[in-house]
Amino acid sequence: MRIIAGLHRGRRLIAPEGDRTRPTADRVRQALFDMLWHAPWAGRERIEGARVLDAFAGTGALGLEALSRGAAQANFIENDRAALAALRANIAGCKEEARCNALAADALKPPRAQGPCDLVFLDPPYREGVMDAALAALAAAGWIAAGALVCAEYATGAPAAPPPAFTPLAERAHGAAHLLILRWEPPGGPPGGPPGDAPG
Repeated sequence: MRIIAGLHRGRRLIAPEGDRTRPTADRVRQALFDMLWHAPWAGRERIEGARVLDAFAGTGALGLEALSRGAAQANFIENDRAALAALRANIAGCKEEARCNALAADALKPPRAQGPCDLVFLDPPYREGVMDAALAALAAAGWIAAGALVCAEYATGAPAAPPPAFTPLAERAHGAAHLLILRWEPPGGPPGGPPGDAPG
């Protein structure tokens, strides 16, 4: 597993032993960032300079990939001890300690955010069905900015409808992974982002 592009291209990332942590495959990560880079509702300006949240972070591959491609700062939420150790080692290996904040916390019961994030990655365990609860908890704790792009990775067969206030922009299937890109539009607040295209 490596960083695919940008400042840290080719940097090898470590993962804990066993099957408790399921890192997003390099090809799925590549597909996701290609979508973000080229889509009319995103573009490189939605990555470069962004404040990023990588929830259920595992190895931190998604957040570190975003930093490598020009994001300004990355927050990681992970509560598994072995995964957290691998995450912190990967941050150190990229020499990105100054731009990273790795929290030992549960994304379903997150601490209050110091500031909202423009780009959010969620890759929870497939079998647990916690995506909607995590989205609601992170939004309530102030982690998701109005108009933020949320990249959610499900097992094959994404839900028919996202949670309230999350507008679907696109979805793609890649093997066992189903990527769903959402934009958060909180009630009573401006979306703050460009209009999206229809899912497809």
